[in-house]
Amino acid sequence: MSTNGPQAPSDFDFILGDWTVRHEKLDGIFSGADTWTTFDGLSSTRTILGGFGNVEDNLLQHSTGDFRAAALRSYSVADAEWSIWWLDGRNPTALDTPVRGAFADGIGTFLAEDVLHGVPIRVRFIWDATGAEPTWQQAFSNDAGLSWETNWRMTFRRA
Repeated sequence: MSTNGPQAPSDFDFILGDWTVRHEKLDGIFSGADTWTTFDGLSSTRTILGGFGNVEDNLLQHSTGDFRAAALRSYSVADAEWSIWWLDGRNPTALDTPVRGAFADGIGTFLAEDVLHGVPIRVRFIWDATGAEPTWQQAFSNDAGLSWETNWRMTFRRA
């Protein structure tokens, strides 16, 4: 394989390998909920596209039943941004709208415009790779980004 051209980004190298995951999901979106459901999971991430992408395979061990999901990430050299898609195994024919963004000082911020139950929303993912246990969180905004409601948090521990 040729090694000419740009070098693959190292932004997501922190998440490569096998992990146990602690999930926390808010018990209602835009409903004023303040309780969370906590459950465990497993995650395994490998590079693809010669390092310009990766795929994360997940087993989510929810109290309502286990399910699988995958995150697909790719890096655009032209835009200096990552795109992240989510594929839920319970709906295997559709990828979620991708979030796009980049890392600065170990914090990755990724945004998208989407629709939830017919209402336009903004989606935000924040990856924090600054500690020994990386974290991820998802937040939604239904007021064009003026306020955000975090609705899913994950903490990753090396398996």
